[in-house]
Amino acid sequence: MTAAFDDLAFSNRPDIAAPVEALPGRDALLRLIVERRSVRAFSGQPVDRAFVEAILDVGRWAPSGANIQPWEVHVLSGKTKERFTELLLQQRAARAPERPDYQYYPVEWHEPYKSRRMALGVSMYRAYGAAKGRKSREESWNRNYVFFDAPVGLLFFIRRDLATGSWVDYGMFIQNVILAARAYGLETCPQASLSEYPDVARELLGIGPDHLFVCGISLGHPDWTQPVNGFARVRIDVAEFTTFHD
Repeated sequence: MTAAFDDLAFSNRPDIAAPVEALPGRDALLRLIVERRSVRAFSGQPVDRAFVEAILDVGRWAPSGANIQPWEVHVLSGKTKERFTELLLQQRAARAPERPDYQYYPVEWHEPYKSRRMALGVSMYRAYGAAKGRKSREESWNRNYVFFDAPVGLLFFIRRDLATGSWVDYGMFIQNVILAARAYGLETCPQASLSEYPDVARELLGIGPDHLFVCGISLGHPDWTQPVNGFARVRIDVAEFTTFHD
């Protein structure tokens, strides 16, 4: 942690940190950002629609070039979410080829990204207790498609005719949504995996081919008793990715 945060007791486990609402404004905001993690185990506690609307109400204030606000969100819960999960798992069981609307990861991995990816995978699957056996890893991966038992899924779409800049804007909107969720005592997991079969989502939700499926988010109350929510997060230091020009 850099010197700017020396006076703050940040933790890899938000469940054991001081309540955000007890902190002064600056520290609360920094904690929302720094202690965010992708939660991969949620409790069965439901999330009221009013909270989802409030989170999106905050998210919409993200900046966008020329204020075009390119985001379009579909909120899944109940039977619709269950049906989406069922359809995705059918695709996986049939070994259907993934057909995402865009290339999320590089075709060929090289350093330093290859090592970072492998380190995350080892930590995550060890936490799942699925480090041994292909079947166990596959079952763990399929947790993506049940939204890690979160009661709400957010699916993000963008018009096909928009340019790369709008995708940059979209990332800022999604980050706003994630941080707003934390401010309301909820957690999230952003997931490209949910968009691996975009035609499934388009058909189920009545979305035309003029919209691309960006990604999804699982939203709910975290289950901090699950080890997969507790493995250490790793980020490179500022000096490793920053060059100052005076």
